[in-house]
Amino acid sequence: MDARETAPSAERNRQPILEVLARALPPRGLVLEIGSGTGQHVAHFAQALPALTFQPSEMDVERHASIAAWAAAGKLSNVEPPLAFDVTKSPWPVSAADAIVCINVIHISPWEATLALMAGAGAILSAGGVLVTYGPYKRGGAHTSQSNQAFDASLRARNPLWGVRDVDTVAQVAGSEGLALEEIVPMPANNFTLVWRKSNGS
Repeated sequence: MDARETAPSAERNRQPILEVLARALPPRGLVLEIGSGTGQHVAHFAQALPALTFQPSEMDVERHASIAAWAAAGKLSNVEPPLAFDVTKSPWPVSAADAIVCINVIHISPWEATLALMAGAGAILSAGGVLVTYGPYKRGGAHTSQSNQAFDASLRARNPLWGVRDVDTVAQVAGSEGLALEEIVPMPANNFTLVWRKSNGS
């Protein structure tokens, strides 16, 4: 029985995200993925970037079988077994990483998760290491599309602690942890990929 789960959005956005990762990630080292979901993303990235080792993680342990199945289906020796991981719980199970990838987490989690993500990334990334986040964001306090505004309302209806965050607000938190916003890449469906880099002095 094939344990692989499929999310249509992951099928659509995995290649555009990979195109950013291919230039933003280091040539080799350990990449921690936070919120691996079905495992489609990490399998796609690991296949395209074989010199990197990927550590998937997912708070929902019921998803771990799907993550492992995607790695097995691709015969990917550079994907580690998934970790159960809540970013707000310290210490993190990974103490050092060369890069972190976090897709569709910041808006589907409480603000405390973003604070913890930036604090943890600042702590475990090596100098010059990158954090890549993906999802919908406000720009200058405003939604970038009517569909994002409606999506934000639906998120908050499901959980008042969730919601689309503003890039400037996230950048302020990241900056306090030694992470500078290096690039904002517009993506399909009114999303953005943000590339954050840890300063050499922190």
